[in-house]
Amino acid sequence: MALQIWLLLVALTTFTFGINPGVKVTLTQKGIEYGREIGIAAIQRKLNTIKLPDISGSQKVKPLGRVKYSFTNMRLINVGLPESAVSPVPGAGVKLSIGNAYMSLKGNWRVKYLFVKDSGTFDLNVSGLSITTTIAISRDETGRPTVSGTNCAASVGRLKIKFHGGASWLYNLFKKSIEKALRSALQKQICSLVADAISDVNPYLKTLNVLAKVDEYAEIECSMVSSPVISASSVDFSLKGEFYNIGKHQEPPFTPAVFSVPSQSNNMLNIGLSSYTANSAGFVYTTAGALSLYITDDMIPASSPIRLNTRTFGAFIPQIAQRFPGLMMKLLVKAVKTPVITFESDNATIQATGTITAYAIQTNGTLSPLFVLNMDGSVSAKVFVSGTRVAGSVTLNKMDLTLGTSYVGDFQVKSINSIFQIVLKVVIIPLLNAELAKGYPLPTIGKMKLVNTQLQVKKGYMLIGTDVQFAG
Repeated sequence: MALQIWLLLVALTTFTFGINPGVKVTLTQKGIEYGREIGIAAIQRKLNTIKLPDISGSQKVKPLGRVKYSFTNMRLINVGLPESAVSPVPGAGVKLSIGNAYMSLKGNWRVKYLFVKDSGTFDLNVSGLSITTTIAISRDETGRPTVSGTNCAASVGRLKIKFHGGASWLYNLFKKSIEKALRSALQKQICSLVADAISDVNPYLKTLNVLAKVDEYAEIECSMVSSPVISASSVDFSLKGEFYNIGKHQEPPFTPAVFSVPSQSNNMLNIGLSSYTANSAGFVYTTAGALSLYITDDMIPASSPIRLNTRTFGAFIPQIAQRFPGLMMKLLVKAVKTPVITFESDNATIQATGTITAYAIQTNGTLSPLFVLNMDGSVSAKVFVSGTRVAGSVTLNKMDLTLGTSYVGDFQVKSINSIFQIVLKVVIIPLLNAELAKGYPLPTIGKMKLVNTQLQVKKGYMLIGTDVQFAG
């Protein structure tokens, strides 16, 4: 599985849609080296499954005539891959090179000359084995990457056979012939097994969450939007990174801006999440009507002196207490525009525009509107990585209220501003933070874990630098 892990990281992009991405990921030199280490371990395990077919033939030897021989029950004892390297190949994929590899095999030999029969065992030592292959990357019908091995070449440097049992003059007659046959069989087996190891990656690639459900309202698409950009030290790829209403892919009235992610760092991966991705989430939740909330008195902490009733509000707006005495109240807080998320250096802010509608709850349960306030607010966001999800929390910067409509006559909004500041801080923001703490999924494959993760807010995007680990 280890080879799969690395190829999953390298092969996350291919097909071009011709639009700017919302998410960018860079596999750095450290990530490539990590992939080389675990990939070589996987190939070594695959080569341990080599099974050579029985070999038989005959050798004409003067003046004895034709000597028949057979080599059977050949089995691998050891494989070593001490030297390896990977190098990105622009426009083609990733080249994997293995040098000075070695392996040891054992088997049985048998010969027959006229009425003479002889047999024994042998040890076969192969050294100077080299393997090169290119891992080609393409896109399948689901929008996920697929990989295949191309241009594989395997070369056996030195092949040494040591026979045990029997007469040495006899087995020396066919030694060169069997060396040639074994060399050919090995070289054919090696490339086939390397190709299989690469193809074994594809089931894992199908676990890429190109469309991940977030909650009952939203899902995020992380399909590829451009071919990978491969340099000598990194592989850069682009994902759509856009939120959609579940079952309805409606594009927002804005497009991704161009941004770039550093290709060099001490991390295996650099992940850039643009403000476009965050703002597409705001568009989705606004379109779905999810950014609205009814607030009732039981949501206010019992210790608070402020209660949602006509008595409390009547102390500031007397006509409320006069016209609706002794009634409980309900507030409807609703976004009227898509929130705007802005990323600046070390600073993430959200600007929101909405309304607050106050109702008196009649004894029969009907709602009598009291007033509508226009609200413009700003919060600062703290963003962090939790597992394989991006999560956050917000704190209030400011909130400005103006009167939209009054059903109880004119009043000064500033007289009730403190009430709504308390409602915002003790009810709305804690509820919002509880939702934000659940997080939003990052593009992952299989049982991928992010470790040693750091998050920085840059101009126009968030940068996540991380190493990765994969569970078995």
